Amino acid sequence: MVQSLAGNRYVQSLLDLALEQNQLDAVYNDMLLIGTTIKDSKDLSVLLNSPVVKTDKKFSVITAVFGAKIGEVTSKFLQLVSTRKREALLEDIAFSFVALYKKQKNIIVAEVTSAVKLDDVQKQNIINLLKTNATVEMVEKIDPSIIGGFIVRVDDKQIDASILRELSNLRQALN
Repeated sequence: MVQSLAGNRYVQSLLDLALEQNQLDAVYNDMLLIGTTIKDSKDLSVLLNSPVVKTDKKFSVITAVFGAKIGEVTSKFLQLVSTRKREALLEDIAFSFVALYKKQKNIIVAEVTSAVKLDDVQKQNIINLLKTNATVEMVEKIDPSIIGGFIVRVDDKQIDASILRELSNLRQALN
């Protein structure tokens, strides 16, 4: 989430505008694209954070990179952010918007770590384990070091049903 008060205002304003314009899903897709592009491109990130590069140059790069791929609402928003010289906040704004969108749509993100790839039945069992009325978006990670079982993280909560944890608990009990 955005740590600055200004960034939070931009995120909330964009959400309100997207709802008002009935463009919430389109803006969500745009923000996802912007956030991941900046995150994946070190050069773009350095450029946007550079105090040496002029605002108009940053905006022309933003337009060249995202221009045809984003909608009108997002394009105007990027112009506003650039005008206010807040380009350095763009990645945080984008990911904060994605998080706020998911909260608005009642979507929770469950990060599931397992030793091997889970099949569909196992994924459904984990979703059922969460006992929620929200839509669950599962992010799957493979970590052979947990030996077996799984670890589920949702926000600040964690369920650790891994063999590695059980072995650790057993080791502590024996000591």
